[in-house]
This record gives sequence, C-alpha cells and structure tokens, in this order.
Amino acid sequence: MRLRSIGDTVLSTPSLIALSRFLPDAQIDILLEDWVAPVLDGFDAVDNVLTVSRNDKKSRLKTAWQIRRNRYDVAFNLHGGTTATFFVRASGAKCRVGLTSYQYNFLYTHLAPSPLEFWQTEHAHSAEQQLALLGFVGIPVADKPKSRLVVTEQALKSLEEKFNAVKAQRRKGAEDFLLEINFDQSKIQNPKSKFALIHPTAAFDTKQWSTENFARVAEFLFDKGLPTIAVATRSERRVLETLQQTSRVPIRIFDNLTLPEITALASRAKIFVGNDSGIAHIAAAVETPSIVIFGSSNINHWRPWTNARHEIVFEPLPCQPCTGYFCKEFGEPECIRRVSVVNVTDAIEKVLSNKVSVNESI
Repeated sequence: MRLRSIGDTVLSTPSLIALSRFLPDAQIDILLEDWVAPVLDGFDAVDNVLTVSRNDKKSRLKTAWQIRRNRYDVAFNLHGGTTATFFVRASGAKCRVGLTSYQYNFLYTHLAPSPLEFWQTEHAHSAEQQLALLGFVGIPVADKPKSRLVVTEQALKSLEEKFNAVKAQRRKGAEDFLLEINFDQSKIQNPKSKFALIHPTAAFDTKQWSTENFARVAEFLFDKGLPTIAVATRSERRVLETLQQTSRVPIRIFDNLTLPEITALASRAKIFVGNDSGIAHIAAAVETPSIVIFGSSNINHWRPWTNARHEIVFEPLPCQPCTGYFCKEFGEPECIRRVSVVNVTDAIEKVLSNKVSVNESI
C-alpha cells in the first residue's frame, strides 16, 4: 500500500525492487491512487497495479473487496495513512506489516520500530524508511536500491506525436529553436538529447521558486547550447506562459503530457532543473542529471534517490524544514525566495562538468 503522490510512488520503487529480487516467484501487487498509477507503467518489479479513487467511498469499497478476494499472504503499508491501514486490514492477509508509529497499529500483526534504529542514523530518506520496513522482516536491503522507472514504447510514441503536432502548428512561422529528441528506444546506449527540462511549479508556495528566476536559468542553459522544454499541468499553464514571456530565449512548453510521457521526456533530457516535486523524482528515477531547488522541504527526507549526478540548492534557515503549507516565521516563504539564480547556475555548471559526486552530502 502506497497511497499518496508522484514522489511517494517513485520512492516506493526501491522497496519493490528489493522485494521482487528476494522473492522472484511471488506475485507482488501495489495499491496506488488512480491518478498517479500510470507512473509505474511498464515497471517490472510488480505484477499488478491496483488503484483506488481519491475521496470516493464506492471506489474504496470496491477496491477493498478486490484486495480481499486476491487472498494476499502479506500486506505492507509503506506510508502509514489511515486509508492505507484500512486496506491492509481489509486484505485479510495473515501477515500485516507496519511501523509502531502508525496510527491504529493494533490492526497489524507485525510492527517494526523506527527506521532510524534499523539504519543507525540520525536521518532517514523516504526510500530508506520504506526499505527499513522490509529489512525488519528479513528482506535484504543493505545495498539501498535506487529509484527506477521504465520508459515505455507507447509513451515514447505518443510523446513524439505531440512534438510533431507542435511542429506542424509552427510550419507557417520560423521555428523558435532546433530541437532534436531521440525517440528511438533501440538507441539505449545514449538516449540523452541536447535540451534541458524545467519544471517550474510545486505543490506549495514555500516550495516554488520564482518563475522569473527560472527564466534566467533558461537563458543560461540556452547560452550553453541547451534549449529548454518546460512542463506543468493544464491548471498551471499560466506559470508556463509567464516563463515564456519573461525569458529572452525561446522555451517550448507542454501542459498536456501524461506521467509516462513526462518520464519518457525526462529520460531524454541532458539535465533537469526544478523545484522539489514529483517530477524531480521522475527525472532522478530515469538517471537524468538534475538540479533540485529546495525551500521548506526536508532535504534529508526528499532529496533525489539516484546514482545520477545531482545537486541540491537551498538557503539554510533555522526554521527549515517545516510543513510548508505557509510561512509561519516570515509571513512570506523566505527559504525559497532567498535561493539565488547564481547558486542554481553554479550548480548546473558543476553537474554538466561532472565535478559533483553522486554521494556528495548536503
């Protein structure tokens, strides 16, 4: 059970990898919210992705009955939320595994102590917390697998169609820049193309860097021979348009990409630059070098979980991290506002020049 967002889903993949390699003949299913389930399209460490609709009681009951009928032997709750706990109990599994810190922990048959105790550390990444839950019951996790997603042929094909549609619309005028992307999955040795992927939005204002600052970054990247593609959702299109309007260089924007298409696009990018978000975790999971800008978030818990080159950019403040819903300390989110363009471009230089170590601590 892993009910929540894009990043949470991506960061469940190390646990799925560890479980599937330990029990290669077992059927391994995962329950996700329906809107985020496509992130795991083609992922080979699970047999079935079960889904449930958010805030839909009928969907919950239907899913609960499906889980019950599947007669699982073991149910893991990788998050601890009350809805996931309901599904764990409804499964009827003989072994129901969770952490002692979970609410309603009496509904579990096996309770694990804090992941910090398992790893013997002061901090634990989200991926490490989930891996610890498996490790407590005997699954080998010491190598801490990194997050991984699959780029499907279907996603590459539909992504290419959307790019061609944009080209067709612009035939009457001059192209804003030459952009060639490798859509051929057979060329897997070096699928990266000469463009940068930017994701300029985030869930909260305390995590969203200034759009104008992203425009300066796009200019910097363009001058280095890397034109920018920016992605967001349809509801965030205004941010994309502002990014275009405030940049002196052309930026191609997409607000209509599916999650598998974003995964495919991220896998082709030379570098990713964005806020701490689910899209940043997608880029990390396809081993794209990345720059992630942090505001209110817990860096130790949410940094990219990847072997790819990456840099974290943040402005340390005594109040960081916080819940992020709003800024209690300053009224305005100074943690994200104080991150300078220079610090981000310096981080880009380090990643592009391969001077940063993937294991470099913050």
